[in-house]
Amino acid sequence: MESAIYQLFRKPVISQLLALAAVSVLLAGCAGTREVKRTVHFPASNEVARYALSLQGAPYRYGAESPREGFDCSGFVKYVYEKYGVRLPRTAYQMAAATPRVDSRNRRPGDLVFFNTTGQPFSHVGIYIGNDTFVHSSSVKGKVIVSSLERPYWLERFLGVRRPYLPDGASVAASAERHELNHHRVGKP
Repeated sequence: MESAIYQLFRKPVISQLLALAAVSVLLAGCAGTREVKRTVHFPASNEVARYALSLQGAPYRYGAESPREGFDCSGFVKYVYEKYGVRLPRTAYQMAAATPRVDSRNRRPGDLVFFNTTGQPFSHVGIYIGNDTFVHSSSVKGKVIVSSLERPYWLERFLGVRRPYLPDGASVAASAERHELNHHRVGKP
C-alpha cells in the first residue's frame, strides 16, 4: 500500500521537477549572457575635460593663468573653468575650500583632484578626465600633461575630489551645457 501511494505521488513530482528544470535552463540562458554595463555620460563635464586636454603642452609658469603666458596648476584649472562661466578662487587651497567634496568613487570627468605635493594640504590641483587619469600643469615636466592617479607618487599624495558649483546651485556641468548651447547658437567660442 505504501509503495502504491508513493508511486502515485512520485509521477507528478517527477513531472514538476522536469518542468522546474526546463524553466531553470531557460532562465539560465538569459542570465548567461554578458551583462552590458551602461555608461552614464556627462557631456558637459566631458566637455570641460576635453577642453582641458586641448591645452596639453602649454608651458608651466608659476603664477600664470593663460595659454600664452603659461599656467601653474591652479591657474590652469581657473582658466579652464572660466571658459564655462565658473569663477574659482586663485589657489589650489582656496579651490578646495570653496568646492564641495565628492566621494572619490563617484568622480567623473571635470571634477577637481587635489594633492599634497609640498607638505601642505591642497598644494596641487588637476582636472579629472576619466580612467583614473587627470590633466594638470606640472612644474616638474614644465608643461600641461596627463598623469595617472594610479602612479605611486600621486596615490601617496592624493587628498580628494571636489566638484565646482555655481552660486545659484547649478553644477559646472549645467554651466558647460549652457556654454555649448550658446556656442552652437552663436557660432563663436
